[in-house]
Amino acid sequence: MTKSELIAQLAAANPHLRQPDVELIVSTIFDEITAALARGDRVELRGFGAFSAKQRDPRTGRNPRTGESVPVAGKSVPYFKPGKELRERVNGGPLQAPKRSPRTTVTSP
Repeated sequence: MTKSELIAQLAAANPHLRQPDVELIVSTIFDEITAALARGDRVELRGFGAFSAKQRDPRTGRNPRTGESVPVAGKSVPYFKPGKELRERVNGGPLQAPKRSPRTTVTSP
């Protein structure tokens, strides 16, 4: 699914919102996730997953054309870890409501 397909699907599912508003919402969410990762923060969306930036150490690579050794600088790369609910849905598991802790009822004598 592309970003424009996502926007079209959200706009169709929410007819009370104008398409430009949906575009702004989607762009703002992506921009905020990107900005948080650039700051080194972690973004967690419960039930969906967590975005973080992982640091890759500098290493020695090879030029595929010549086979020559080339130094590769260290860098940060975006990383996504899917949440449990997303993994279950992708693997065909049943969609279940989030589990709640059991409530304790107190009865009077």
